[in-house]
Formats: sequence, C-alpha cells, structure tokens
Amino acid sequence: MSKALNLPNILALFRIALAPLMLWFFIDRNNPIFASWHPSWFDYFAGLIFVVASVTDFFDGFIARSWNQMTKLGAILDPLADKMLVLAGFLGLMVIDRASAWAVFLILSREFFITGLRVVAVAEGKNVASTMAGKVKTVAQMFAIGFLIMNWPYATTLLWIAVILTLYSGFEYTRDYFKA
Repeated sequence: MSKALNLPNILALFRIALAPLMLWFFIDRNNPIFASWHPSWFDYFAGLIFVVASVTDFFDGFIARSWNQMTKLGAILDPLADKMLVLAGFLGLMVIDRASAWAVFLILSREFFITGLRVVAVAEGKNVASTMAGKVKTVAQMFAIGFLIMNWPYATTLLWIAVILTLYSGFEYTRDYFKA
C-alpha cells in the first residue's frame, strides 16, 4: 500500500462514496423498486449512512494525527469528503422539504467561498488553519442534518443555529486570511 493510500485516506474515500448513496435515499423515494417501503425507512437508511460517514470523519482525522499518517492527498480528500457529505445532506433534505432553501444556500455559499479562499491562501503560501469556530460549525451542521433526517423536534432551530455558526466561522477564516 502506498503512503498516500493509508487508512485515513481510505476512510475519506469511503465517506466520499457514502455521500451520493445518502443523497439517493432522499431523492429516489418514488423509484418502483422501493414501492413496498414505508417512507420512514428512507430516513432510517439515510440516517444510518450519515452516522457511519460522520464516524469515519472522526476516525480518519484521529488516526492520521495519532499514527502520523497525514498526507497531501488526505489534506484534499478529508475536506472534500466533508463538503460532499454536507452537500448531499442539505440538498437531499431540501428536496424532501425539510431544510430551508435559504439556510442551505447560506451554508453552501460559505463552504464554497472558504474553500476558494483556502486555495488562494495556499497558492500565496499563507496558512489559514482551521479554527475552533470551524470545528463547532461542522458539529452544528452534523447535528442539524441528523435531526432533519430523522425529522426530530427542534431540527429547524438547529439548522438556523448551524447557519449562524457557519457564517461566523466564515467571517473568522476571512479575517485570518487578511491578517496573514
């Protein structure tokens, strides 16, 4: 196995594969092969996929740091996998009318903007490291997606808390970029 294809990167690739599978359970609910399924089963399968993907997110980072297996490929795959999972979750939830289009727009716009800003920072030799606000934002988004998938109480409130934290962490990244 090459150094780049280590366990953390395999977990990130696995998460990348899970994102479209989760989206499929949101957008293909009327497929004839699912005719005998109760509607709640779609939520359970999407939720299970989301939990598995979220757990791999924790472990790929933990293993990479603990076993000193951080690679350039991993630095690309991990945030890509995170963005794909968030994108699949929020778009799927919007399709089944559980997430506000405005909330999804604000979250995804921030994600794309900050990703672009980080690419520019790297090209300029600047290091715009993850902040605590960015980590809290990710956790808030994950909780919001999980609650929305399961259609639990306060899911919409959690979504808007995630929006606020997402925008705040975007402000922090932008501020840190211009300071660097």
